[in-house]
Amino acid sequence: MSDQLPDRLSTDPRSPYYNEAILSRDVGIRFKGVEKTNVEEYCVSEGWVRVTAGSSKDRYGNPLTIKLTGAVEPYFRDQK
Repeated sequence: MSDQLPDRLSTDPRSPYYNEAILSRDVGIRFKGVEKTNVEEYCVSEGWVRVTAGSSKDRYGNPLTIKLTGAVEPYFRDQK
């Protein structure tokens, strides 16, 4: 497997950007220089992340998310 992370990645298995092989390697996200642990999806080229909004759920039981814009830096935690 490559050590290159994709431009866009999601933790939702229903998303076309979901990749189980990459997520199994423990991906970390720095957003605006701060480590984020609640990121559901990110896009480096467009500069945004989707983070969970507390413990709120939509009517289907999925977590509600908020889209934040800024510098996104994904990395593999095992390569620190």
